Amino acid sequence: MKRVHTHAPLNAETAPAALDGALTPTEVFFARNHGPVPEALGALRVDGLVERPLELSVAELRERFASREVVATLQCAGNRRQGLIAVREIPGEVPWGAGAIGTARWEGVALADVLAEARPLPEARHVGFASVDVSQEAVPPQPYGASIPRGKAERPEVLLAWGMNGAPLPAGHGGPLRVVVPGYIGARSVKWVERIELRAEPWDGYFQATAYRLLAPGERPAPGAGIALGEVPLTADILAPGDGARVAAGEVGVSGYAFASGGRHVIRVDVTADGGASWTQAELLDDLGPWAWRRWRARVTLAPGEHELAVRAWDSAATAQPEHPASLWNPKGYVNHAWGRVRVSAAP
Repeated sequence: MKRVHTHAPLNAETAPAALDGALTPTEVFFARNHGPVPEALGALRVDGLVERPLELSVAELRERFASREVVATLQCAGNRRQGLIAVREIPGEVPWGAGAIGTARWEGVALADVLAEARPLPEARHVGFASVDVSQEAVPPQPYGASIPRGKAERPEVLLAWGMNGAPLPAGHGGPLRVVVPGYIGARSVKWVERIELRAEPWDGYFQATAYRLLAPGERPAPGAGIALGEVPLTADILAPGDGARVAAGEVGVSGYAFASGGRHVIRVDVTADGGASWTQAELLDDLGPWAWRRWRARVTLAPGEHELAVRAWDSAATAQPEHPASLWNPKGYVNHAWGRVRVSAAP
């Protein structure tokens, strides 16, 4: 139920069939790691531009702060990179298909509650997260780290999470403690977090200053080059039928997901079987909340032969997805949110 791209560190995506549910099972949830899974995690430190530095174990976090649950979709910034690779080669990057995304029920404490106890100073405008896993991908090798704006960090949906889908957070997904930043690329939901630093400026480590940045064609990775990635763009994809599937001609069921972030929500999903000449409006299914994907289903009529099915979503700002990945190509293969497409063969 997973496609493994690398074993050390583990990078594996979820098979499309396993994504066709409200919540993604923990055992098949995608894994994006930059180093080995650490064996131990000490107390969490909160310091930097604060009046009152803190040091807290996970047990103390559970005892001292109210527990919260958030259903949230996490998506790797490189999800659907294969669609961009088909446009032009992208060497040195994990060739993610469409499975570097998943939705889970996360349990933990609101990061805002912990920050309030530390009393951030007025000049603290960013909240950084340092992990214990040391990555050889970084230049030079360094622990993974990232930051988010303080305004986002103090929102109630951002968690220091110790639970996933009703069970303790597995080590492979950041246990015993990780950050969950709904609506942002998965790279900001730092696993195995051991330190929270209140900062005046964004994180200056490799994974934010150089990696996870949208570069212009011809631009090379360098500290500060390009645009730092943050919120996930509006996206939608088809999960069933799968790409290359054989179906019976006639009326065919089509299903998938759509996801909007930044406080916006999915308001419409359209499916086409004729290149956009006509569209069928999909039925939106269970509403899991503002930080989770919206599943959808539709029925289209296919004549015998080969067909390409495509989906596009609209959000509450009347934004729609771009049609082709060619217009989104970038040297590191990030944020492919073009129409989702699958090819199917309809048998008479």
